[in-house]
Amino acid sequence: MAAGCPMLDLRPGKEQTPMKASFRLMTLAVAALAMVAVTTPAARAGASHEEEKPERHEWSFAGVFGRFDKGQLRRGFKVYKEVCSTCHSIKMLAFRNLGQPGGPELSEKEVADLAASYKVKDGPNDTGEYFERTARPSDRFPPPFANEQAARAAMSGAYPPDMSVLVKARGYHRGFPGFLFDGLPGFSYQEHGADYIVSLLKGYKDAPEDFKVPDGQYYNVYMIGRRIGMPPPLSDGAVTYDDGAPQTVDQYAKDVTAFMAWVAEPSLVSRKKIGLGVISFLIVFAGLLYFTKRKIWSNVAH
Repeated sequence: MAAGCPMLDLRPGKEQTPMKASFRLMTLAVAALAMVAVTTPAARAGASHEEEKPERHEWSFAGVFGRFDKGQLRRGFKVYKEVCSTCHSIKMLAFRNLGQPGGPELSEKEVADLAASYKVKDGPNDTGEYFERTARPSDRFPPPFANEQAARAAMSGAYPPDMSVLVKARGYHRGFPGFLFDGLPGFSYQEHGADYIVSLLKGYKDAPEDFKVPDGQYYNVYMIGRRIGMPPPLSDGAVTYDDGAPQTVDQYAKDVTAFMAWVAEPSLVSRKKIGLGVISFLIVFAGLLYFTKRKIWSNVAH
């Protein structure tokens, strides 16, 4: 555009400066985004068979000062071992990790006994052959299937994902304006994956009459498309707790999800401690710099 040429207003017959035109365009853009944010949830709510928004739960590990609940992690591991491990691998976790601080904190004997109850493939030996041996604490949990093809053959074509980082890999979109506050102190919400998995584990329902569920799949209100290949894994009383916690689907889902959150980030507590230490140091350092500057320049004429 040539210099001095006025920009056209969006109204017929009006002219205005470039600054005013830019401001008007920005206002229209913000209004358009707000309209999309308002109308999209309503449209989804009216859509047929759209997945529901996961429930939000309270987690002990949420927030800057969050910590994992050792008792909950132990219960969650029990649910995984007795229910989930028949289909889902957790190959990034070693037996000895269960004894480290900030986790379930099993004793050395408990870790050794647990490892001894598994067989792992090792080798090759001197003759070039692979063999099975009793697992050691340094070994990782062996997968329930030899490979993906074997898993799909046993699960009617479905492939159970590895649960090592599943909490980090899953989640849902909160929409506008919620996502704008997710990274702010006091508003941070990083438990999308945990909330999604808990809701998914409890989201099995009877399909409506107008909804066709293919053979080998199940109806789940939190799954995309409301179809899932995993049968309902939890039922009341399926796992026995020794600490008096409720033996319900709701409690099982929360416990095993908390355990999965720890597996995905076992160093969470250490990371938060380091972060708080660094922030505290920076605050003190900034204060020292300020007072040093005042001391040096206080007698200098300006």
